[in-house]
Amino acid sequence: MGALPVFRWRLAPDGYATRRQLRALGLRPGGQDVAAQLERPRRRGRPPLVAYLYRVDLAVPVRPMTPARRAALAKANAARRLCPVCRRDAGYVIPASLGTCVPCADADPHGSDGSIR
Repeated sequence: MGALPVFRWRLAPDGYATRRQLRALGLRPGGQDVAAQLERPRRRGRPPLVAYLYRVDLAVPVRPMTPARRAALAKANAARRLCPVCRRDAGYVIPASLGTCVPCADADPHGSDGSIR
């Protein structure tokens, strides 16, 4: 396969979409390869931001949510809310940077890595 076509930000032709745009249309890439990319230039010599595009005509519908998938997703999300220190449901997803709920992180003056803040 040759090089991907590259378009400037917001100038992609019709018929191409990002994963998020496909999802908003109720579609998914469905195993197709990336068809093109968008590049958004940035300042000070930084590399451009890149977004990959897929062909809308080759996209397939999103698979329906089954009761088993819904239950598995609920269980996974519940595990992300459980604090490993106090074992309580924090009511929000525990930040990976803290590793514990906010009250447990504030109560530990040395932080989770043992250093003094």
